[in-house]
Amino acid sequence: MKPLRRRAAPSRLAAALVAALSLASMAIASAALAGCAGLAPRATFPAEARPAAGRAERRMLSNYLPSLAGGPGDSPVYVVEGRKPGGTFFVCAGTHGNEIAGVVSAAILAERAELSAGRLIVLPRANRSAATYPDPERPGPPAILIPTPRGERRFAYGARRTNPADEGRPDPAVYLHPDSSHPQDGAEARNLDRSYPGSPDGGLTARVAFAIQRLLEVEGVAVALDLHEANPESKLAWNIIANPKNVDLAAMAVLLLEEEGLRMAVDASAEEPRGLSHREWGDRTKALAFLVETPNPGQLYPPRTGDPFADPELPLGRRVAAQLAVIRALLAAYNEAAPEGERILLEALPSRAEIEAGGLGALLE
Repeated sequence: MKPLRRRAAPSRLAAALVAALSLASMAIASAALAGCAGLAPRATFPAEARPAAGRAERRMLSNYLPSLAGGPGDSPVYVVEGRKPGGTFFVCAGTHGNEIAGVVSAAILAERAELSAGRLIVLPRANRSAATYPDPERPGPPAILIPTPRGERRFAYGARRTNPADEGRPDPAVYLHPDSSHPQDGAEARNLDRSYPGSPDGGLTARVAFAIQRLLEVEGVAVALDLHEANPESKLAWNIIANPKNVDLAAMAVLLLEEEGLRMAVDASAEEPRGLSHREWGDRTKALAFLVETPNPGQLYPPRTGDPFADPELPLGRRVAAQLAVIRALLAAYNEAAPEGERILLEALPSRAEIEAGGLGALLE
């Protein structure tokens, strides 16, 4: 076994999760935007996870911030109860609309996961608005289509940031997180992974971030994981980033993954920039917070040919298999130290080999 690789904390990872508008406020914001920028809100799309009746309770993100109800920031949240009490595990995906492996992984969790102990909460599309328009820097297909024995499944493929037509306010010249001295491009105000802990009175992104942060607090989340993808040429690819208070668990998970042939690096959250999920979730709640990055060929930059679904080296199935393996490893590390009544015992997830051999279609309803 090779020694664990450690890298400096990444500057890219972020948490710009923010709020959504109620129907009335959305109309006002739309008119304002149309007048100053010629933009109109985009239609949303059907929920992409389809758990069978009785398998998961369906809630909405607006349960945690009612002003999101009915608007482009509202999104389904799925809760799977274990057979015995235990800790709560939160899985978030779709922070960026073009990081598709996390969305598919979260859908599989919502549709297939079973727990002998504990509780699972899955948010497959943290930023629904970001999936409604093409990324201006790295445009991709409008959707990823996955054939299954029960018909084709469609997963929207969008942009890194909230649709500007939905944000409710123009981008500032410079974005500065309230707790940061690190100025960023004004468009990063619409990056959910630069926005935590968010604000109930901010633009859409800030309100979505606030609702997610509130979910962690209200539900007493013990372990939280944000599923992401990165440019395959970036140092972020094949990486687990952990809040400093739980970096030891990430290191243990990396060792477990290496034993099964999956090599990942581990980093600790940096002090700057602020607003990232793993930093703000872990600093502001009791949750042990992590973020995982798998490489997406569709995110090559400068943009060039890269298939986010059927790339010969990095097909979607391989990336989804890796993300689900990270989930198993992180929970194994957590359960090693957790008291019996706080363990999270997740079942019914296929192995990496089974996913890569059988394909994603066999795992989706």
